[in-house]
Amino acid sequence: MNFDYIIIGGGSAGCVLANRFSENPANSVLLLEAGGQDKSFKIDIPLAYSQLYHSEYDWNLTPEPLSKANDQVIFYPRGKGVGGSSLINSMIYIRGNRKDYDDWSALGNKGWSYEDVLPYFKKSECHWKGESVFHGGNGLMGVTPAFERYSNPLWQALTNAGTDIGLKPNDDFNGSTQEGLGIFDMTIREGKRQSTASTFLKTARHRKNLFILTEAVTEKIDINNKIATGVTFIHRGQTKIAKANREVILSAGAIHSPQILMLSGIGNGHYLTRHGIKIKHDLAGVGQNLKDHYFFPISYEINKPISFNSQMRNFNLLKNVFQYILTKKGPMAIGAASAGGFVNLDSDRPDLQFHFAPTWGFRINSKIGDLPKTDGMTLLPTILQPKSTGYIGLKSSDVTDAPIIELNYFDNDYDKRFVVKAYRFAHQLLNSKSFEPYRTSILRPSRELESDDEILDWVLSNVDTCYHPVGTCKMGNDALAVVNDKLQVHGIEKLRVVDASVMPTIVSGNTNAPTIMIAEKGADLILKP
Repeated sequence: MNFDYIIIGGGSAGCVLANRFSENPANSVLLLEAGGQDKSFKIDIPLAYSQLYHSEYDWNLTPEPLSKANDQVIFYPRGKGVGGSSLINSMIYIRGNRKDYDDWSALGNKGWSYEDVLPYFKKSECHWKGESVFHGGNGLMGVTPAFERYSNPLWQALTNAGTDIGLKPNDDFNGSTQEGLGIFDMTIREGKRQSTASTFLKTARHRKNLFILTEAVTEKIDINNKIATGVTFIHRGQTKIAKANREVILSAGAIHSPQILMLSGIGNGHYLTRHGIKIKHDLAGVGQNLKDHYFFPISYEINKPISFNSQMRNFNLLKNVFQYILTKKGPMAIGAASAGGFVNLDSDRPDLQFHFAPTWGFRINSKIGDLPKTDGMTLLPTILQPKSTGYIGLKSSDVTDAPIIELNYFDNDYDKRFVVKAYRFAHQLLNSKSFEPYRTSILRPSRELESDDEILDWVLSNVDTCYHPVGTCKMGNDALAVVNDKLQVHGIEKLRVVDASVMPTIVSGNTNAPTIMIAEKGADLILKP
């Protein structure tokens, strides 16, 4: 098999690349995806995303115990299948802060400042308000606010509570300013999830020059004399080889892209030798610099049956299911945490994000039926600029073995100090005047916490992931950089990495929109050098 371009990974980035490469009928393109096709009806239903965890659409990964957080073992969902994590994420459309991208540029990555990347955000987007300075109106991916399909009085209470304590309302977190509270834009159109599979591949799937091969597990990238020549992969039990005439593009995500590089002989030489892998290029940074956002829940009981605890139970559940089927409206048509916002506690940009859900008693892998009967609300303070850094490693040289995921949450004492500050700010917000008509007693933690020590101890036992891993094949020119600012792997020709792993620093917000932007810009770097 010979192709001009081979893309490894059909996730948020890979689907964008497959579309852009195949727009020119002269390009032959192979997209290799380890999972299957995006066939489940649950994918389309926004609120059903947790039903896809621990399914064929989830890699079912288990990170190492959090040694600095009471040895917790947390659930770590990663999308598997055409569409990747855009099949199972919470659909919040946030780009981050303009200073995030200016920082990338300041680190020596030419062409990655905010003004450089804004056109690529806009290129993908079909925003509900249409074309503007900050938004695209003709892109393939629909972006609409949660309130278009559903409204909950707790959302307005949150915004009003922010005003109570000095936070302004914000109706566009991707516009001129990021700070404030309000309703999130989401990758939802007409009540259905906008995965990169259902958008970027909607028409591209039928192009004769695009070949999508599912259930194809990449074993290694073939390297000859420091040149990527193709890919060896396993398809339904058979080992096959595909040749790349022009380039191989690795878009397997922040967990699997470094794993595939290491299995291909690209990584820290001493580490690869220990696993019996022949060194093709010694590149120390592969798998290092793992950054992630993490959060913890604060929940209060409310005195009205307006939370998902009531709305997703018994007759109400049936009513809402039928409402969704008939109108694509109601609570089934949104993500659980559709409101929130951004606060600057200790930085030159927002360093704390709030995800707010009109429910309580869930964890990241909760099912709808798992919710307690008591009505409640939950605020999730999310740490946007963690100082702690983890890594991705190998358990063996066998591609079927999951990689080591060492998250290292709270490895840096700054993060411990910050979460205490974040807890106190969140507690102030939830106890403001505007929540008084709804709020009764605290549910999680089980009592009001007073001292810094007991707050920290509780957070360490209740931290969870926002599943935003990035940075493990970071862009730059320092000793741990894996790719340059054209996303080319240092020291290897005709090989690029194009996904969230190339972020040199983590962005101040949810990571799916930035990943799609990286793919849009990456496509231009490859097709329009």
